[in-house]
Parts: sequence; structure tokens; C-alpha cells
Amino acid sequence: MRKAEIRIHGLKAGWLIQDENGYTFAYDGEYLSSSNVVAVSLTLPLQEQPFISKVLFPFFDGLIPEGWLLDIAENNWKLNPRDRMGLLLACCKDCIGAVSVHPVTEEEHNE
Repeated sequence: MRKAEIRIHGLKAGWLIQDENGYTFAYDGEYLSSSNVVAVSLTLPLQEQPFISKVLFPFFDGLIPEGWLLDIAENNWKLNPRDRMGLLLACCKDCIGAVSVHPVTEEEHNE
């Protein structure tokens, strides 16, 4: 299982998890109860129930670089271009826009 903290404007907004069944995205409860919160995307509106998918949600897949930048990431970090979660975790900590993806290590995951 791999897990990422999803931030919007630097605030913890939710969690993206990949396991043997696919992907789950859930908003953080504290984030939902805050004022002036925004959704990650129109396709992932604010709600308490998690979103579940067999494939990586299109919004997150769209954050992954393309073209020559993807080639650089694949070559430098020896990433498989078909490992979309791996690419997301490696390349999307400092994205253009409000949303960023921060890998959760095994130690953090077990806390």
C-alpha cells in the first residue's frame, strides 16, 4: 500500500491511497470542518465519504508531467511510466497550482 497526503494551498486536505483494490481518495475531517475550504477538483467534490476507483483518478493523473519532463523523471529516478502512483509521488510535491502531493512514509503511515 502507498499513501500520499494531498494538500491545497499548503493545508492538509485529504489522503490518496493505492492498495491491491485500486485507489481511494478521502478528504481529511478537519479540512472539511474548516471554513472557506475548496474541493481538490470538480470531479472530487467535498464530501465525507471516500472516493474509490480501480484506476488513478483523472485529476491526479493529470498532475503527472508529460513529454520531455516525464522522460527526465523516468530516467533520473528509474521510474516505470506505467506506475502512475509512483510518478505522482515522485514528481508532484511541487506542482503548478494549488494542489500538491506528499508521500507518506511507512513510519508516518503507522502513527
